[in-house]
Amino acid sequence: MANWTAKGTFIEACNCEAICPCIVLSPPTEGSCTGLFGWHVDEGSFDGTDIGGLNVALLVNTPGHMMDGDWKVALYTDERATDAQAQALAGIFSGQAGGHLSALGPLIAEVLGVRPARIAFDGDGKQFSLTVDGVGATDIAAMEGQDGGLVQVTGHPLAISPGQPGTVARAGALKLDDHGISLNVSGKGGLFAPFAYAA
Repeated sequence: MANWTAKGTFIEACNCEAICPCIVLSPPTEGSCTGLFGWHVDEGSFDGTDIGGLNVALLVNTPGHMMDGDWKVALYTDERATDAQAQALAGIFSGQAGGHLSALGPLIAEVLGVRPARIAFDGDGKQFSLTVDGVGATDIAAMEGQDGGLVQVTGHPLAISPGQPGTVARAGALKLDDHGISLNVSGKGGLFAPFAYAA
């Protein structure tokens, strides 16, 4: 197994109402869940291959409760990546290279595809946008809490960023259309957090 690390920012948006109930192992508010996950790697390496500055996205569709499995997913790696970097990103963010995301493996019923894409990931700490060419886009903004602070959830059992507080956000828009999965909603749930994975 390769030695690797990856640190950066994770964001997600889905068709659930905010706050996303899946993070506390409750069923999706719409019966099924369709969402777009994105990671920006600030720094990382995979057996000596630098992966800092690259982006990854994941299209997720579940027919019911996320913990019941039967997920359909598609993974998109940054088109700017070299072959070695693309293999590293695919290994880490599919869970095949071990680490935290490998725990999602038993929940996935079908991998719809893995391919490079132009991925734009932007943010300023409270607002983020993610665009995956030919797939979809979302923009999320932190929900304002008491005294103008952030609304955060810590220690949630389905954390994509374990050990890190998830900041509750709302998606201004979420549009998806790939692999027969189509969605166009606004005002739904979002979340962002720092992540640090290693194996």
